[in-house]
Amino acid sequence: MHQINIGEDLRGFNREIAAENREMLQRFNLFSLNLMSAPGAGKTSLLVKTLPRLMEKYRVAVIEGDVQTTRDAERVGALGVEVFQIQTGGVCHLDASMIHSALHQLDLGSLDMLLIENVGNLVCPAEFELGVDGRVMLLSITEGDDKPKKYPLMFRESRLLILNKIDLISAVDFDLEKAKKEAREINPAIEILELSCKTGEGLENWIDWIDRFYKSRRG
Repeated sequence: MHQINIGEDLRGFNREIAAENREMLQRFNLFSLNLMSAPGAGKTSLLVKTLPRLMEKYRVAVIEGDVQTTRDAERVGALGVEVFQIQTGGVCHLDASMIHSALHQLDLGSLDMLLIENVGNLVCPAEFELGVDGRVMLLSITEGDDKPKKYPLMFRESRLLILNKIDLISAVDFDLEKAKKEAREINPAIEILELSCKTGEGLENWIDWIDRFYKSRRG
């Protein structure tokens, strides 16, 4: 009896395209990050706070992934940055083929940095490689401190965990140390930052992290 594992076949094909993306990005010496989180964790707000700072020293473009609407792309594009919108039409993640198509639409030689805002979902985006330099996960403290053990893959695959909306810590039942401990149990190498897009707390540390990672990749 012959069996076909559709899920594994799809992921295998995705890995092949991700490798092509990686080669393309490296050819243009283009630094790239994949931002992942649940819906409403603050990815777009973080980009809106981050991009003006980055644009002072880097040539940046953004790929926006959404199931429907262009609202997030419009918020980001209002800053004057080049934005490529991907509407997945119901798919809960970006995959390597979607990014591959977007890369062919962008002038990669005119860029230093590419930031990808993935579709809001705590499961699917972590399953699909895109071919980027690193993955960054946002966890809003309003989501609860139990998420590392409930959704381990995204924590395992991420280089950096941002605990966002830290300004609300006194209003919610969220154990910071528990969340950090469980995230590091899943991924001992993960770096963790606390941040508030509303107040700006921790934003400087996030910018510094990008600068360090950029320099380590660009040599």
